[in-house]
Amino acid sequence: MNASYSTIQVSPLSPALGAEIDGIDIAAGVGDDQFAELRQAFVDYSVIFLRDQDITEDQHIAFAERWGAINVNRFFQPVATHPRIAEVRKEPHQKANIGSSWHTDHSYDGLPALGSILYAREVPSVGGDTLFASMYAAYDALSDGLKRMLSTLKAEHSSRHAFGAGAYAGTDTEDLGGRLGNTAAATQDAVHPVVIRHPLSGRPALYVNGDFTVRFEGWTKEESQPLLDYLYAHARQNEFTCRFRWRRGSMAIWDNPATHHCALNDYHGERRLMHRITIEGEPLAAFA
Repeated sequence: MNASYSTIQVSPLSPALGAEIDGIDIAAGVGDDQFAELRQAFVDYSVIFLRDQDITEDQHIAFAERWGAINVNRFFQPVATHPRIAEVRKEPHQKANIGSSWHTDHSYDGLPALGSILYAREVPSVGGDTLFASMYAAYDALSDGLKRMLSTLKAEHSSRHAFGAGAYAGTDTEDLGGRLGNTAAATQDAVHPVVIRHPLSGRPALYVNGDFTVRFEGWTKEESQPLLDYLYAHARQNEFTCRFRWRRGSMAIWDNPATHHCALNDYHGERRLMHRITIEGEPLAAFA
């Protein structure tokens, strides 16, 4: 990892991934040199965290646009005054949270999201942490034989089962009310390599996830599921992860092709309100 930063202070959170960044004040402005180092830290650590940011919705959007084009989420409730920002919200009376299973954002898109920028506007007194896992580390720890086999495979990803008309069968739709919807828009299907060459780092990363991957291309779902389940369990091993405790004004910026994440649902009876902007990505190439 790159240790030569002159305009920011970088404090790693774990050996696998994650770093807290000091010296950034988004509201006051981030110069080009400082932004270049921030982007390098994003490449080096896969997820970076900023504390004590006091920003408006417009400042959140302007900061996100420096990273790339904004991908507007189809299924989350948008902020009423700023529809390019998605709400990730849980009210005190609601039981389910959003993002409680390990996943990577927008893998069902033909151009999967490069990054997500999540900003904490209201957090519980305790709980509501987010876990992140490195898909570089997960790939590196596989056996050589499994790496060789996976390098020949592609996988199908879809939004249909996750956000479509049948996605919420058996769930309390009242509990999800006002947070998720637009089921008719869940028509996205995409095929990506199982082992990708990361577009920024050039490193190999494992690219399947439990929320959106359906099966290996050319395999049945029944044939695919045992191996997929193994890879999901492998990828979330403790030594590949870091954990972030939120405070009001905290921001996380994570690399979707290089990470999985999981939002803990352990703060019942309290409100948690986050604002998320997703950054458009590019086609993913196989690592060969």
